[in-house]
Amino acid sequence: MNKKRGIILISLISLLLFVIDYSFIDEGLEKFLDEKEFTIVKRVIDGDTIVVGNDTHIRLLGINTPEKGEEYYNEAKNSLEGLVNKTVQLEYSGDRTDKYGRTLAYVIFEDNVNIEQVKNGFANIYIYGFDKYSSQLKEAWNECIENNERLCKKSINKCADCIELKSIKNQTVKLFNNCSFDCLLTNWKIKDEGRKKFTFGNFILEQKREVSIIVGNGTNTNDVLFWGGEDYVWTEEGDTLFLRDSYGKLVLWKEINR
Repeated sequence: MNKKRGIILISLISLLLFVIDYSFIDEGLEKFLDEKEFTIVKRVIDGDTIVVGNDTHIRLLGINTPEKGEEYYNEAKNSLEGLVNKTVQLEYSGDRTDKYGRTLAYVIFEDNVNIEQVKNGFANIYIYGFDKYSSQLKEAWNECIENNERLCKKSINKCADCIELKSIKNQTVKLFNNCSFDCLLTNWKIKDEGRKKFTFGNFILEQKREVSIIVGNGTNTNDVLFWGGEDYVWTEEGDTLFLRDSYGKLVLWKEINR
């Protein structure tokens, strides 16, 4: 009886192996292996870009760090220097390259380096497309805000509590001064998740007044300012607005279309 059962079991296994689509398994395994790889870090370009063993430039996915000349640029870059000559794991998601030809990846060394950059206040989130790390990036940003760390450090300007974001619609940002005194916004900056940035000139937002910042070219007035040099800033797929004072400290931030 046991022998008969054994023969039946072997027959079933043989049949199962025969009907399995090996090409499907191979493709799945190849895709899995292709999503992750190990490499050695050769040098650091800045806080969100490294060069690995085959001279490939890796842009850390999901984040954006300060540009050269901006506050915390050096700190963000230096925070990655400890990776040089270390073996890291690269994990890919979605598009493999950005418009500059850099490879997009999460860098894993003990922890997810991309997430740590946000958590420690060296980067803001810059979500190209949602993946398994997107929620962790948002949590890291919220933790940074709670800890008042570096890029998340709140402005102490007396007007920081006065300026409200009324709306963002059709590439127009509307800010309102809810205080009973005028606010000097000279050199304050509005920024998206990436590199696009609007800097206020010599501008005063009077008490209980509103100003519109419109993407495009036009003539500035007391109530309307134009964000020249850009066709669009705020993406339909989702973005984040950051408003900073003249010292780069955070006044407010707001997720858009998410």
